[in-house]
Amino acid sequence: MAPLLTLDGITQVFNLGQNRRVRAVEEVSLSVDPGEILCVVGESGCGKSTTGRMAAGLLRPSGGRVLFQGSDIWQLKGDAYNTYRRAVQIVHQDPYSSLNPVRTIFQALSAPLYRHNLVKDQAEARRRVVELLELVDLTPAHEILGKYPHQLSGGQRQRVSIARALTVQPQFIVADEAVSMVDVSIRASLLNMLFRLNKQLGVSFLFITHDLALAKHFAWQGRIAVMYLGRVVEVGPTTQVINSPSHPYTKALLSAIPEPDPEVTRSKQRIELRSLEIPSLLRLPSGCAFHPRCPVWEEGLCDTQRPPLKELPGGQLVACHVAARKDDLEGVG
Repeated sequence: MAPLLTLDGITQVFNLGQNRRVRAVEEVSLSVDPGEILCVVGESGCGKSTTGRMAAGLLRPSGGRVLFQGSDIWQLKGDAYNTYRRAVQIVHQDPYSSLNPVRTIFQALSAPLYRHNLVKDQAEARRRVVELLELVDLTPAHEILGKYPHQLSGGQRQRVSIARALTVQPQFIVADEAVSMVDVSIRASLLNMLFRLNKQLGVSFLFITHDLALAKHFAWQGRIAVMYLGRVVEVGPTTQVINSPSHPYTKALLSAIPEPDPEVTRSKQRIELRSLEIPSLLRLPSGCAFHPRCPVWEEGLCDTQRPPLKELPGGQLVACHVAARKDDLEGVG
């Protein structure tokens, strides 16, 4: 099966002025198949949202290519570009600012329908908007149509944002921290709704989050890519990344996840980092960017040579000199 969307060595460099440039994303290569869920996980500032914006066509890469069904999206024109524009949508993190405050919910959801000639008249638009609201579990839908965003809760607003992304029948959705600004009590229902849309509509997801536990829940049947300071350091099937992590950074993230079972919490192995400070993107360390914090780094190797992504026997791709040596894998954790 050919990938639906491919990130081919994409890089993003921002010019900060005064001859200062920051490489927010560097040589990231990922692909998402039709109907697949890929979660991109990492600390704030690691470049995951910038990666998502490039995938959604909102930001042109400084280097590399974004391919939709094998074609560079920045070379598409006419009908081919319109097809991509409808096929790939984004759900932003903040439902408070992503919806126009002076438009009713009906106006916000019907605008894409009119723009892409998906409805013939207002009656058809109303029927379609009601269907979309019911699809994202906003019922009774008729009571929502005339309301403004400020009259809805945060969770309801995010559901409207998801419904808006679905108006043009997309094949691929970039969900950028889509549940991070809603109450914890309703995150599970939102994730279950997104998972249902994945199964029911066959929509692929690039799900961006800083919460590895959340990624584990949503993408258990998909894949996880872990980013650190602009680069992917580990990627593989979720079950393997969670149950058998290979990169020391992935292990540290997993060890920090709180467990509901007190016995598991007491027996859980903690990964002690050499430093809690995250290096600045303006002054990246030489070699492996994680080596100043890594508990298993090797002097003369990790601090001088940048590790490439290599496939390990378990199937994961890992950028780590130590993990890449099979004989040393037991000593990593």
